[in-house]
Amino acid sequence: MKKTEIFKIITFYIKARLKGVIFLILSCLTFVIVFSLYNLPVEPVAYASILCISIGFLFLIVDFFYFYKKHKLLQELKDNIILNFDNLPEAKDLIEKDYYDLLTITYKQNLQTAYNADISRSDLVDYYTLWAHQIKTPISAMHLILQSEESDLSSELSMELFKVEQYVEFVLQYLRLESMSSDLVLKKQSLDNIVKQAVRKYARMFIRRKIKLDFKELNCEVLTDEKWLVFVIEQLLSNALKYTKEGTISIYMDSPSEKTLVIEDTGIGIREEDLVRIFERGFTGYNGRWDKKSTGLGLYLCKQILNKLSHSITIESRVDEGTKVKINLETIELGIE
Repeated sequence: MKKTEIFKIITFYIKARLKGVIFLILSCLTFVIVFSLYNLPVEPVAYASILCISIGFLFLIVDFFYFYKKHKLLQELKDNIILNFDNLPEAKDLIEKDYYDLLTITYKQNLQTAYNADISRSDLVDYYTLWAHQIKTPISAMHLILQSEESDLSSELSMELFKVEQYVEFVLQYLRLESMSSDLVLKKQSLDNIVKQAVRKYARMFIRRKIKLDFKELNCEVLTDEKWLVFVIEQLLSNALKYTKEGTISIYMDSPSEKTLVIEDTGIGIREEDLVRIFERGFTGYNGRWDKKSTGLGLYLCKQILNKLSHSITIESRVDEGTKVKINLETIELGIE
């Protein structure tokens, strides 16, 4: 323990016991003054006072060790106090008992508040999950109606309906994020198959926006969860299409790294000052304010999902030149005995 910390503890102890020390000294001085006023021998009183002060000093040393021991115990309990109060030191007087009772009441109230918040959140998640599943039925019905007639209007409406469908899927995945671990199915997957699923989903948007797709065979197997990784790649393709007015979106493996997937576009790019914050929840940056429709949740969600899959994501970008997203799909190999 540092000297400054010990000095600080001693200072706090002296402040706590200062009244008792002053009372002892004043009592001894009072006896000395009274004896001297009555011309009584002062030596016995002075001797008794020295003895009292010596005994009091020894008592303070012992008391300080008890004080320090309790302080150390309380310091160790800081990390565990949220679990229970069983290990708290026993209250030695009425004031300490009052503090203990106050802490207990506050603790129980906090537990109840947290429990009520969890119940409310659970109800809210259940409601939105149910809504997201139920809204899929009218969306599917509208798709069938629009497919029955060929026209520019139906094609435009079909594209907007596709966007609505993607927003609903986004909401579902966002709601499942906290309980994602229980939904993971990790096994060796073909990266070509995963990427092609996402590309097929956005094929019409590529055609409609006249964006060229440069897809090179990946020839790579990765240990991952197919459903969640497909969702991440869909989000990244959606972003690339949203911010690329013309040009090419390229998908390939990064040559220096064995299992790093790259999705590169020739879009408007991201400002350098925004790059450090793009994975923060709710951060929209300059592009989000320009688009007016960005939620700032897409890249945050991708980052959280990839972290839970033991993957990582980095982004390089230059304004008016494009953006390069790199997904490192390396995972820790676990041996089975």
